Amino acid sequence: MSPLKQAAEGLALSVLALLGGLLMFGLFVWFHGHDPLQAWALLFKGAFGDAFSIQNSLQRAAPLMLTALCVALPAQAGLTVIGGEGALVLGGLASAALPYALGLPQGAAGTAFLLIAGSLAGGAWIALAGALRQWRGVNETISSLLLGYIAISVFKFLVEGPMRDPASLNKPSTRPLEASWQVGSIGSLDVHWGLVFGVIACVASAIWLSLSTHGFAVRVVGGNPRAARFVGLPANRLVVAACALGGAAAGLAGALEVAAVHTAANAALIAGLGYTGILVSFVARHQPLAVIPVAILFGGFLAAGSLLQRRMGLPDASVQVLMGFSFLIILAAEALRGRLFKVQGVAEPGAGQAHASAPAPASDVSPRTVEARA
Repeated sequence: MSPLKQAAEGLALSVLALLGGLLMFGLFVWFHGHDPLQAWALLFKGAFGDAFSIQNSLQRAAPLMLTALCVALPAQAGLTVIGGEGALVLGGLASAALPYALGLPQGAAGTAFLLIAGSLAGGAWIALAGALRQWRGVNETISSLLLGYIAISVFKFLVEGPMRDPASLNKPSTRPLEASWQVGSIGSLDVHWGLVFGVIACVASAIWLSLSTHGFAVRVVGGNPRAARFVGLPANRLVVAACALGGAAAGLAGALEVAAVHTAANAALIAGLGYTGILVSFVARHQPLAVIPVAILFGGFLAAGSLLQRRMGLPDASVQVLMGFSFLIILAAEALRGRLFKVQGVAEPGAGQAHASAPAPASDVSPRTVEARA
């Protein structure tokens, strides 16, 4: 199948999954005695109905772009990593802990140190899952998930114990960051600079994967392991590097949540943004540029939850049902990969056999092509 047909098929499957999720969500709402048409209208009104809704959607989309990269970049190397929540909370914890350990400079320099600390913490945590996979044969899906639970436990222990601010009574948290270290809003918009960081990270990831030799090698390892072995690519290092970069993005998301939203590390940081990032990445088919619009869409759905609650009496978390339906359908839609576009009624060889966890952007690359590019 040509690259153009592959891209068109991926877009079609993602759109069908979203439409199917909306349809099932409408049935869910109807089953509970509400009008599905009203629910669909409120979803999009709460997400993009006015300037306030759009800004709220963009605010929520910022961390989703970064946590989605925690899934998308390792997926390019053939791994299914779902531990972005752990990388996010550790990134937030590291950014909140840095002032305890070091005397940071005031202003933008101090903010940069906080964001770098969060990225390093998240990157190291997800790189551990990649290393366990490559050198010890541990399934990365299970290990990253369990590492996420460990990270959350470590976070709670430190925030509620050694790092707790005595002034935080009923809601344990670390000491708030100084105003000069906090990340502000973009001009007059009610959207913090994390959105810009997210877009830049997605664009930079796409450029790295498409235009650099290192990124091409990562795609070869994920899409054609035989070709990678043939030309002697350092698969272990490439896989761990992809995991580290994905984890760094999620850690940056946690640092931005602390520096721009909460101003301190507390339980509000454990909001499931890492898990929602999994859905964003799968709907975007692990393509960094596609992550941007998908994250904005799902950020809008999250923003619309309160409107559904006020107007229809539905729980604020009912949008999670929509996301769950969408996730199930996007996984089921993998059975259609390679079958939407047929030539004279015959599917491409091996169509429908690819698994969602192993996108193959470079699977059609021959060993000779890899050798020439590498």
